[in-house]
Amino acid sequence: MASNATIYKAVLQIADLDRQYFQDHALTLARHPSETEERLMVRLLAFALHANEALSFGRGVAADDEPALWQRDDTGTIDLWIEIGQPDEKTLRQACGRSKQVIVYVYGARSAEVWWANQRLSLERLKNLSVTLLPMDSIRALPEMTRPAMQLQWTIQEGHIWIADGTQTFHIELQRLKGY
Repeated sequence: MASNATIYKAVLQIADLDRQYFQDHALTLARHPSETEERLMVRLLAFALHANEALSFGRGVAADDEPALWQRDDTGTIDLWIEIGQPDEKTLRQACGRSKQVIVYVYGARSAEVWWANQRLSLERLKNLSVTLLPMDSIRALPEMTRPAMQLQWTIQEGHIWIADGTQTFHIELQRLKGY
């Protein structure tokens, strides 16, 4: 964990109706001083969407050679590589060469659409890559749920996510830009 990082504890109660996955996860996250609460919550969102006992967080924004999240098998082979934000094409090409599956959750208001317009042609040839756009209005609301100790309920069904913290509920609709 980075020095001067802010530590968060999160208990996620996940009900993923698409995968028939119903599990609780107790997580400890470190937020680097340069990381926003929005990005922290997008990392939690990505975890909830792909929750698995083998899924883990990378070293964070300071580590260029690791994703936001990844899942390895018992031999160390990378099964799943998850990036968030707007990674460059070189990073994604290298990730696709190292992992069986690469997923990008892109967000950032208008800049996400510009990023996709600029990257689309070069990313189309990466067969094991999928790209999903997160609506910025929903992402901007997520920091309202950010606490040093969080207990969040996640319901996932057909590209829709409902996140509740006991006092409020947010809805996010994913927009698939590229699948494989």
